[in-house]
Amino acid sequence: MLSKKSQYGFKALVYLAQHAASGPVLISDIAEKKNIPLKFLESILLDLRKAGLLESKKGKGGGYFFAIPPNQIKLSTVMRLLDGPIALLPCVSMNFYKKCEDCDEVTCGLNHVMAEVRDASLAILENKTVADLAFSS
Repeated sequence: MLSKKSQYGFKALVYLAQHAASGPVLISDIAEKKNIPLKFLESILLDLRKAGLLESKKGKGGGYFFAIPPNQIKLSTVMRLLDGPIALLPCVSMNFYKKCEDCDEVTCGLNHVMAEVRDASLAILENKTVADLAFSS
């Protein structure tokens, strides 16, 4: 299940993408227009800025803007930054792998099915970007 943090992160990124031509966007505008709690949004945008996806400018005319174009930001990247692993089990995670204590991955049917689920999800999330969310009709 997609967390509130990721849902809000995607909403904010879509809003930023749709208003990119206007220059930096105030965090208070995003929070108000997308109905996101301001303090929570501050934390999310700070994580995205630290990861190099966003930049911010202080003062008059300041706000948040993209450090890299939205059409280069994969949905999988955002999800991993905000939520961690995409895989439903740690033993099938590509970036956050951890062996299950009581499992033999070679013979575990659940492991094999969840690896297929991971692969199917990644096939979509690796090929869709923030721009796809922002400008789909």
